[in-house]
Amino acid sequence: MILLGECCFTLTKPRFLRPNADSVSNDHRRRIKSVQCLRRCELIDFHQELIPYEVAWSLQKHIVKQKKSQIQNEGDCDDTLIVLQHPSVFTLGTASSNDNLNFDIKNPPFHVHRTERGGEVTYHGPGQLVMYPIINLRKHKMDLHWYLRKLEEVVIGVLSSTFSIHASRVEGLTGVWVGNEKVAAMGIRVAQWVTYHGLALNVTTDLSPFKWIVPCGIRDRQIGSIKGLLREARSSCNDHGTSDLHGLDDESLIHITHKSLIEEFAKVFQLEYHYKTISIPMLCESEGKEVMYQKNRKLELL
Repeated sequence: MILLGECCFTLTKPRFLRPNADSVSNDHRRRIKSVQCLRRCELIDFHQELIPYEVAWSLQKHIVKQKKSQIQNEGDCDDTLIVLQHPSVFTLGTASSNDNLNFDIKNPPFHVHRTERGGEVTYHGPGQLVMYPIINLRKHKMDLHWYLRKLEEVVIGVLSSTFSIHASRVEGLTGVWVGNEKVAAMGIRVAQWVTYHGLALNVTTDLSPFKWIVPCGIRDRQIGSIKGLLREARSSCNDHGTSDLHGLDDESLIHITHKSLIEEFAKVFQLEYHYKTISIPMLCESEGKEVMYQKNRKLELL
C-alpha cells in the first residue's frame, strides 16, 4: 500500500500580472499566453537516491489508479514526473524472451522483475537516471509513437545542449543512440491513455552488468554512457567544447544531467513543475519475510 504525504507545491516561475493591453506587443501577448497554457506537473524527485524497483513500480501503479479515477470524476488530472535511480536490477517487458538472458533465470546475478511495460530485457543500476512520466495523453496527443519520439527528443536535447554530444534515433528501433552506442532506453505502458514506466539514461553507469543480457534484444550494437562518451572525447582531443565537464566527479555529472533532463522534459511537454513531498511506506519481500521500506524526503527547488 502506498501512502502519499502532504503536498508542498511551489511555482518555478513567477505568476504574470495582467498588463495593460494598450502597452503590450503581440509577441509579448503570445509569450504570456504560452506561459499560461503550461500544464501542471507534480515532480517527485529522488534522483540522488537508490529506490528499489518494486517500490517505484508500486508507486507508479498507485498514482495511475488515482489519476484514472480523477479523470473519470473530473475530466482531467495533473501530470506527474518521477525521477530516481535504482539499485542493480533486470527488468523484462512484455516482449521479453529468456533467449536474451545470459544467465540462469533461477540463479540471476541481480533481482529480476517481469513487468507490463513494452520492450525487451534491460538493466537499471546506480549512475543511471530513470524518468517515470505519468501523464494524461488525452491532453497532449493520443498517439504512442508520438509519445515515444517525444521521450527520445528529451534525451537528444539534453545530450546536445548540455554536453555537445550529437545523438540520434535509429530507424525501426526505440531509444537514443550516439554512433553505435545506445545511451537511453525506453519502455512504456499506457492505461486508458495514462502513461507509466518511461526512460533510462546511462550517465555514470557501470556498464558491465549489461554483459548478462542482450539489451533490448539487439545483438549487433553497444551500450554507452555520458561519462564514457566524455572520456572518449577527451582521449581523442575532440571534446566538442565540453572540457570543463571532464573533471567532474560522478555525483556532479548526475546533478548536471538531472537538471538538464527535467528542463528538457518541461520544454518538450510544455509543463510547469510543482514539487511534491512524498512518503513511501511499502512492504517488500526479502527471503520470505516482509520488510517495511519507508522514505521521507523534503524536496528542494533546483
